[in-house]
Amino acid sequence: MKKVTLFIALLTIWLGQAQILEPVKWSTSVEKVSDSEYKLISKATIESGWHLYSQNVPEDGPIPTSFVYDDFNGAFKFIDNTSEETGQTIDDPVFQMKIKFFEKSAIFIQKVEVLGEETVVNGLVEFMVCDDSRCLPPTEVELVFNLSESKNAITTSTDEQNIKSDTIESSSTQNESQKGLWGIFFIAFLSGFAALLTPCVFPMIPMTVSFFTKQSKTKAAGIKNAIIYGISIIVIYVLLGTAVTAVFGADALNALATNVWFNIIFFLLLVVFAVSFLGAFEIMLPNSWANKVDSKADRGGLIGIFFMALALAIVSFSCTGPIVGTLLVQAASKGGLAPIIGMLGFSLAIALPFALFAAFPGWLNSLPKSGGWLNTVKVVLGFLELALAFKFLSQADLVLQTHILEREVFLAIWIAIFGTLALYLFGKLQLPHDAPLTHISVGRLSLGLIVLSFTIYMIPGLWGAPLNLISAFPPPQNYSESPYGVGFSKVGEASSQSNTNHDNLPEGAHLLAPHDILAFNDYDKGLAYAKQVGKPVMIDFTGWACVNCRKMEQKVWPDPNVLNILKNELVLISLYVDDKRKLEADDVVESKLKEGKQLKYIGQKWSELQTLKYKANSQPFYVLMDHNEENLIDPIAYTPNVDDYYNWLTEGISNFND
Repeated sequence: MKKVTLFIALLTIWLGQAQILEPVKWSTSVEKVSDSEYKLISKATIESGWHLYSQNVPEDGPIPTSFVYDDFNGAFKFIDNTSEETGQTIDDPVFQMKIKFFEKSAIFIQKVEVLGEETVVNGLVEFMVCDDSRCLPPTEVELVFNLSESKNAITTSTDEQNIKSDTIESSSTQNESQKGLWGIFFIAFLSGFAALLTPCVFPMIPMTVSFFTKQSKTKAAGIKNAIIYGISIIVIYVLLGTAVTAVFGADALNALATNVWFNIIFFLLLVVFAVSFLGAFEIMLPNSWANKVDSKADRGGLIGIFFMALALAIVSFSCTGPIVGTLLVQAASKGGLAPIIGMLGFSLAIALPFALFAAFPGWLNSLPKSGGWLNTVKVVLGFLELALAFKFLSQADLVLQTHILEREVFLAIWIAIFGTLALYLFGKLQLPHDAPLTHISVGRLSLGLIVLSFTIYMIPGLWGAPLNLISAFPPPQNYSESPYGVGFSKVGEASSQSNTNHDNLPEGAHLLAPHDILAFNDYDKGLAYAKQVGKPVMIDFTGWACVNCRKMEQKVWPDPNVLNILKNELVLISLYVDDKRKLEADDVVESKLKEGKQLKYIGQKWSELQTLKYKANSQPFYVLMDHNEENLIDPIAYTPNVDDYYNWLTEGISNFND
């Protein structure tokens, strides 16, 4: 009988802890580099289906992995930052940014120099993991590195490399990487064609063809020289992409792309490029460069052909420079081979027409004549550069949280830019280098109509429209002067609650935009209000960096039936488990989960509440309870099916009313 009782007790404990998830296990090892230098290796073993975020995560993204090491009062000197593997980078649809994470396993390495006699290094790692249906709150794990147990450097490096290869060469990583590089190549290729149709480049095609036809004694020699010329153009631009990657390094450029000052500088640079394209001035390389290259081109042979290609790159710089600069920075922010691939696509688009027309001069008769349309192409590119510039300024504003370039302001600027472009294409405006416009061609009219349609499409965004076609460019909807759009508030609308008035809210409550749901972020205040109005409580264990929480709020909560319940039939208490604001000194308590640890942050308080009371630590996690804090129905986690979520709500509320 005692055995049965013990078995039941153990089974109960196991079931109670069944939702305590620990998908990441950490292990440590040490590699000896020299008598005084070591590598501290932290390995994360990640359960299938889960992913661990990188150390380098953009602002307003998920919680990054971070390491802290104890220098033991100067006994250790830590060299550089903790390095990590390549990992996998995706365009996250919720955070609208590129986010890097790891699957299966990840290795982090910190170099340390021993200055004293201590042989044990203590560290701490804080990290966040998610799967396809939930995210766990930030977790801290203590790390211990025993230098006296360091392994042979060669052996350790080999094992580490095998693990790294397994991680990097996973099919999903390869697919994402290939998709990203193909996307860069395609955009760069189109940009190359756009540069080809500018007044600096297009008129040079017949001049180049004329040179090759005169210099080549036979048709075969002409084709050979044309191919060499095209390859030379490609080599020049690819070398430029290679130089950028080599000088700055892929990782440095990737980190730089999220830097505030980088974004501001690049904004100013793009504005200068745009103003140049619009005709205010021309950006040119020194004439002496072009003269020296031209003198080399007269030598003939392979060297002469290469210098002819170099002369093309220098002479056309005033038109191609802004495009190349934009492409290089955009591609470099992706890291790796992206700058090289970008320049390959760009140069291929420019080289192909030159090589083909040089090889087959008869095709020149099919080319349109040079004229004012070339300057029109250049002006259109100027407007596009100007619009893109504000994307970089917006990124800096988001990181600094200055709220200067909020969503409405950004959209107003874009509407003004593209609206002006439409007027230009319709011939209502003229710029310095434009020829008199006697009529509008069909192509120009068509492009003008497309731009005008796009401008009109953006206008409802000022009143809260999501604008899914350009969702990656403007700031998110919650980063705005009004969450509901310019000049509009949902005060008192679509709800029978009298407390939806923004100026008459209960203590500790706020209206959760854009749905206007009355919500509390304090457990006690929310529960007290629920007792006052006689409604059940829904606790929403959530997180600022919780991807699936945002999916629920964006796709499930707006359903009319669900929204009606959330606004009228319950009291919502949203508890953010990753809230990094410090607790008041009187509220700091000892953790009941980990001996010797204090709960110093608001998020830690709510995370421990969820773990202790509900035996769960993933978000989102929803609880329906009565005024005695008893569950009305079993809690649920991520539930993307609207009907399932609605049925759960109605059953819980029905139990409250019975």
